[in-house]
Amino acid sequence: MSPSSSAAWQVVVPVKGVDGAKTRLAAPHGVDRGLLAVAMALDTLESVCRVVAPSRVHVVTADDQFAAAATELGTSVIPDPRDDGLLGAIAAGLDSLPEDSPTAVLLGDLPGLRPEELDAALTRAQEHPRAFVPDRHGTGTVLLTGGPGIRHDPHFGADSAAGHEAAGYVRLDLRLPTLRTDVDLAEDLAAVLRMGTGRHTAALLGAAIDETA
Repeated sequence: MSPSSSAAWQVVVPVKGVDGAKTRLAAPHGVDRGLLAVAMALDTLESVCRVVAPSRVHVVTADDQFAAAATELGTSVIPDPRDDGLLGAIAAGLDSLPEDSPTAVLLGDLPGLRPEELDAALTRAQEHPRAFVPDRHGTGTVLLTGGPGIRHDPHFGADSAAGHEAAGYVRLDLRLPTLRTDVDLAEDLAAVLRMGTGRHTAALLGAAIDETA
């Protein structure tokens, strides 16, 4: 992609890794759920790195294998403290960022993410001190943003969209389907497969289909 105003952002991407990942997701037959989670995270990360310089992308993970892959892409890797779930990982990432840049938290389960959609969301988010993009259901959150010097107040978890609105984040109901389709359930995976996934997810699912054919 050509340079845009989105290049100024610092982006935190929390990634759980293989162990204990996506416990609510019924993976397709023959597909390891943990490996699927890693493939989706890699596709997400590659898309982010086409919008924001890899050095401004900060992966928070306790998975050594994923950390190595993220390092190869040129991102920074921050150890997941594993003391407060997703919120603890996000806090560890945000605490490492400079205060003079706009900052964002992006979930790592967006395997169909198209760079131009992330770019559009970050561009719109610059209009507000705090903003968020809800998931396709309207109740969850896929992207959380804050302007330079703005301290975040994350409320990821059940009904996070309502929590973020209550915390003062502006809701951005944008027509960006690949950004808003995070994968927690089988129906989410089916939705993103209809739009197309990145190469890692496609290769893993394709190999499983070949083995069961």
